[in-house]
Amino acid sequence: MYFTVLTIFPEMFDPFWNYGIIRRAIDQQKIITSAVNIRDYAGGRHQVTDDRPYGGGSGMVMKPEPLAAAIRDATGQQTGAKTVLLTPQGRMFNQAMARELASLGGLILVCGRYEGVDERICHDLIDYEISIGDFVLTGGELAAMVVIDAVARQIPDVLGGEDAAEKDSFSDGLLEHAHYTRPENFEGHKVPRVLLSGHHREIEKWRMESSVMRTLLKRPDLLQNIELNTEQREILAKWRRAIENILDSQVSEI
Repeated sequence: MYFTVLTIFPEMFDPFWNYGIIRRAIDQQKIITSAVNIRDYAGGRHQVTDDRPYGGGSGMVMKPEPLAAAIRDATGQQTGAKTVLLTPQGRMFNQAMARELASLGGLILVCGRYEGVDERICHDLIDYEISIGDFVLTGGELAAMVVIDAVARQIPDVLGGEDAAEKDSFSDGLLEHAHYTRPENFEGHKVPRVLLSGHHREIEKWRMESSVMRTLLKRPDLLQNIELNTEQREILAKWRRAIENILDSQVSEI
């Protein structure tokens, strides 16, 4: 899969390409990456990519001509690739979207700067507008890295295990179960005994319960948006009964 980033700071991506899973995916040619300088498509000696907004106001706006030229050049080289504008006004990025984008042949990620890009760029040259959260960054570069990392994980064999991505948090709508490693006892906190038992079925049951309960405690909103299976509903019912028993005992003491 191709990832082409259009930015006025392509050097920001050099360290990103060179570490961890992304580096391994590049070395194994699972993904092909590049960062293109938008300034190369700007005319004049100073290669200006921004200008004052019509109508007045603070800040600057990225000019349409260099952006359009850069996008058209990138799409011409990557037939079938989709263009993504990283913007706080875009659709919220999540795991489902990461899987959706991973099914494409390539992505061209446009990194805005200043107050944003000229609106006319979005009319015909952008396929997706994506936000990574309800906050504002200095530019789209960090957001592009987030999208690339999340999408690359969905590409077969990038993680080294056939089902590794399927076990990530949010893949089934829930947070991932708790993890433990050596030592068995850390500052008085012990690894749950079931994980030391070697009984794989019991371990899977524990992991499912851990996943459901961590989601309930940390992100209960997620449970409102998924269809729980029978086992997951039974876990919640068991904990509801336990909570009701605790409340009943408190009432009786009063």
